[in-house]
Amino acid sequence: MIYMAKSPEKGKETNSSTKGSTNYSAKDIFVLEGLDPVRKRPGMYIGSTGTDGLHHLIWEVVDNSIDEAMAGFAKNITVELLPDGSVSVVDDGRGIPVEIHPQTKKSTLETVLTVLHAGGKFGSDAYKVSGGLHGVGVSVVNALSTWLKAEIHKDGGIYQQEYKIGVPQGKVRKVGVATDTGTRITFLPDKTIFNSVEFSDKKILEHVRQQAFLAKGVRVNFIDRREEVPKFYSFLFEGGIVSFVKHIARGMKKLQEDIFYVLKPYEKMEVEVAFTYVDDMEARELSFVNSVHTTDGGMHSTGFRTAVTRTINAYARAEGYLKEKDENFTAEDMREGIVAVISLKIPEPQFEGQTKAKLGNPDARTAVDAVVSEALKDYLEKHPSDARRIIEKVLLAAKARKAAKAAKDTVLRKGALEGFTLPGKLADCTSRSAEESELFIVEGDSAGGTAKSGRDRRTQAILPLRGKILNVEKSRLDKMLANNEIRSLVVALGTAIGDEFDISKLRYHKIVIMTDADVDGSHIRTLLLTFFYRYFRPVVEGGYIYIAQPPLFQVASGKEVRYVFSEEEKDKAIKELLALRAAKSGKKAGKLEEGLADEEPEVLPEGAGAASEEVVEGIENIKGIRIQRYKGLGEMTASQLWETTMDPKARILKQITVEDAEETDRLFNILMGDDVEPRKKFIQSQASYVQNLDI
Repeated sequence: MIYMAKSPEKGKETNSSTKGSTNYSAKDIFVLEGLDPVRKRPGMYIGSTGTDGLHHLIWEVVDNSIDEAMAGFAKNITVELLPDGSVSVVDDGRGIPVEIHPQTKKSTLETVLTVLHAGGKFGSDAYKVSGGLHGVGVSVVNALSTWLKAEIHKDGGIYQQEYKIGVPQGKVRKVGVATDTGTRITFLPDKTIFNSVEFSDKKILEHVRQQAFLAKGVRVNFIDRREEVPKFYSFLFEGGIVSFVKHIARGMKKLQEDIFYVLKPYEKMEVEVAFTYVDDMEARELSFVNSVHTTDGGMHSTGFRTAVTRTINAYARAEGYLKEKDENFTAEDMREGIVAVISLKIPEPQFEGQTKAKLGNPDARTAVDAVVSEALKDYLEKHPSDARRIIEKVLLAAKARKAAKAAKDTVLRKGALEGFTLPGKLADCTSRSAEESELFIVEGDSAGGTAKSGRDRRTQAILPLRGKILNVEKSRLDKMLANNEIRSLVVALGTAIGDEFDISKLRYHKIVIMTDADVDGSHIRTLLLTFFYRYFRPVVEGGYIYIAQPPLFQVASGKEVRYVFSEEEKDKAIKELLALRAAKSGKKAGKLEEGLADEEPEVLPEGAGAASEEVVEGIENIKGIRIQRYKGLGEMTASQLWETTMDPKARILKQITVEDAEETDRLFNILMGDDVEPRKKFIQSQASYVQNLDI
């Protein structure tokens, strides 16, 4: 990879400290050889050096094993997290070749592990389709690992080669005899590259389960050996993506008795699609190309939506559900309540970027459209009851869309969206820079008044909410916008909502949910998170939503004050203040602390006056240490709220992120949906994990 040094713009003055040399010669051209470009710019190859990039190393190696399975040569794949922090991926495929490569004159194994764009997926017949398209996968893993070890079982022998930071530590050597075939890649991520090298077992578990759904009949195992007692999971789905759809729709009311399914070749591609409708407003559509999850969709997703929209419209007109004067259903109407998995096998996919988030092949759209259109027409004719329920669902969605549009036209006028008619209860900040502006959503007028008094007026806006907002999981957009609290919040954000949503108009780049640390506060927080996730998901995914962490206790001794966030921190603060007081008085802290854990706190009688530290409910003394329990934000003074919860230099904010959209969606549906039974089961299954519960 070649990087060219740019010379200063002509006609512009440059500071002597930044001005380039007047000589521009061969020495100014830098050539990064081998795997150097990967270490220089890792984000170009794995997306980031954060959690997603770290786990992408595993996905790249697993992709190669899945390719072996799709080619019909592997039946078992295992991912292991090892105690030393390394990862091992093993399959029983054909094994990477070890003989000398004719072009590089090195072992083929070494070529695959050290040369970018080297693999069996470029113009050869080794793989008809593959997920590891770019051929950089395992070589990138090698480059970004402290060490990597490859073990190949092939042609009756066991072959090994080891690497350090992508550099081979000797040639491939034969170390034993093998009666099987396969590949094992073990690697330790380089902690100088990644923000953290701690793997998430949950993230890996979800990925390997997903791959097992897509690789019908292939067993995919996951073993976590980091703890004393290893965890073992094994997945094998003979139903393939039909089982996948059932898995996604679990706990939801299905509207179809029979899941739609089609598997059919089209030219050199293979199209596989399954979907069902559920009694819900959200669309859940997952698309894959050669078993790689295309998170941003692409041409195959477009082909699916086009086919469903056209075919259902044609059926609805033919059967009289739509009259001649009625307008067609839109793609938006069709998507409400659908649970779909689109899987495409294609010889030469054109992904956008190495992380393969979006498919660009125009012929993929044609293939999926043609296959789904024909199969769906046949399905609707053979399943009239299912067809009727689908049409009824789409009709309801169309009516709701029209009602929501009328509500938006009424509520979200141009002036309101641009900030000329902001809600009266909003105490806005003076800054007009979204990057530095913060919106605090506060529970109740009392806490709202305190927050308004204690805030930084230049950058911090306060929006108090009265009580619990509407549960949007159970409400359509038109009803939602009729709610005063939600309407105020939507207008304050400035992005509009639904089809008109525009994240570039977001007025605040920190939206902080600040509620009391009790059950009601938790409920309000959950309602707000549901609202943001369902209707402002790009705001959540962009990292703009935060949860404030107000302290639970103030622990004071004279002028010494500590704010703490748990019972454990409270006990620690008491001991620290006792020790500090003892040091000042010359006494031994040990005697003061003796029996502290067993002693009942001295709760002083109400109304005795502040001078004797006998104050209101929630304040107690232990050996002269004054302890106040904050049951709500309104109990704090403006200065206390500022210095503990709102001051950027001292506060603790928890950023809301979405690591697993499918699981997040399922949990919101369980916790906030209409069906009581799944919620009851969830509460019962999680009860043992509850640590703090207000009664």
